[in-house]
Amino acid sequence: MSILGISNELQNLLSKDNVLLQLSVPQLVEKLLSRNEGILTSTGAISVSTGKYTGRSPKDKFIVKEKSVQDKIAWGSINQPISEEAFSKLYDKVLNYLDQKDELYIFNGFAGADKKYQLPIQVINEYAWHNLFVHQLFVRPTEEERANHTPEFTVISVPNFKADPAVDGTNSETFIIVSFEQRLVLIGGTEYAGEMKKSIFSVMNFLLPEKNILSMHCSANVGLEGDVALFFGLSGTGKTTLSADANRRLIGDDEHGWSPNGVFNIEGGCYAKTINLSCEKEPQIYNAIKFGTVLENVMIDSESRLPDYDNGALTENTRAAYPLEALHNIVLPSVAGHPNTIVFLTADAFGVLPPIAKLTKEQAMFHFLSGYTSKLAGTERGVTSPEATFSTCFGAPFLPLPATVYAEMLGKKILEHNAKVFLVNTGWTGGEYGVGTRMKLSFTRAMVQAALEGELANVETVKDEIFGLNIPVHVAGVPDNILMPNKTWSDQEAYRLKAKELSAKFRENFKKFSNVPSEIAEKGGPIA
Repeated sequence: MSILGISNELQNLLSKDNVLLQLSVPQLVEKLLSRNEGILTSTGAISVSTGKYTGRSPKDKFIVKEKSVQDKIAWGSINQPISEEAFSKLYDKVLNYLDQKDELYIFNGFAGADKKYQLPIQVINEYAWHNLFVHQLFVRPTEEERANHTPEFTVISVPNFKADPAVDGTNSETFIIVSFEQRLVLIGGTEYAGEMKKSIFSVMNFLLPEKNILSMHCSANVGLEGDVALFFGLSGTGKTTLSADANRRLIGDDEHGWSPNGVFNIEGGCYAKTINLSCEKEPQIYNAIKFGTVLENVMIDSESRLPDYDNGALTENTRAAYPLEALHNIVLPSVAGHPNTIVFLTADAFGVLPPIAKLTKEQAMFHFLSGYTSKLAGTERGVTSPEATFSTCFGAPFLPLPATVYAEMLGKKILEHNAKVFLVNTGWTGGEYGVGTRMKLSFTRAMVQAALEGELANVETVKDEIFGLNIPVHVAGVPDNILMPNKTWSDQEAYRLKAKELSAKFRENFKKFSNVPSEIAEKGGPIA
């Protein structure tokens, strides 16, 4: 199956009268309402349910094992191989399935706000609401760009097509398969729209490093003086919340590239978690939910159509997808200079990491490769106490290349641009989850602001005796005792035991990086 063969087959399919190309937001809203794919809420947003799958399906993600990429991919449980033959047969089945649909929706746009490095993409959907989602999340073309658009990567999403594992070589009915030679992504068996967004992110994580661009799972914003900040962190650590700052302009909330010229957003929209969302705590996100926004799995009152953001009956992973333009304080185009400050966010449910610490280069490399946060009791079946989870480079599920490729690039860029790096714990203090309390958002904002404004550059610090982290002794707006995690625990022995438990988990996890320079583990990791 050649690239030309795919192009011809797709061209035949997409030339039919039932194919609706580049519909506007109002047109897509009308379509999805008429097809009963969702309902209109009191804010003007669209509310949809993703059914059985309310999050990504990492065990169903594959990369086609093709000659041109097989020696580059970090194969394993994250990047699972699938044969070219299996992919080709499944692709033919998907095309036959699409040929039977009464309507198809096409979006042509881009991944990457920097025109020098952007990837022209095409997304083919059987759902109108999925097409609205990608319209809001990717970079939308100008009229001139629409007329001259030639996609270099295509995503085909068919939620109602179910794979047969025994025949198709998949693990279940669901599949997310990337073919780098065919420049194609096939997604089926799941209605969760985030798979489309993240599949293109995975593609960019393969393509950008070959152009000397570091692809990053982070949010980014810029201050009044043009100073740029990056916020790395896994889901639930506050990445989107902390980057939405009224005093700084948002570049993007989730995916970025760091090129020789600076930082650029890979997306054209935001995909924000909405569980427990309030206007008081997160006004920018709250007010962005209006006409054209897609709300996923948020409970809606049947009469008033008011969203209930505190209700996680369907899932804790409730989401809002909206364009960057729905926010007032943004950078357009989403391009800025080199980062001055880098923040690694973790939600430590063990309650032992400091709320903020200054990192050396070795510590920055260690914690970037570790990508630590916690799974909480009750959020997953079988999790009865906090569990440490490590996601390499704060984005392991989306990294096709070996982790060291991204880490080495980050280390070089930190040195080249003299970026200051901080570890910020947005998790628990005074005890582990269930005993202590969650760090106050106001305290975290004060600490991050101090870091961004350079107030911590020469501040006095104390070295943590277990993790070796340099903790500021004073930050304006934060009680001094809050800065030292051991001082917030009433039982010092319990604190030491819990801290050493997490320290051991860090060291055990880092053993998998056998080809990393020894000084990173020796100087960057825990010391006790």
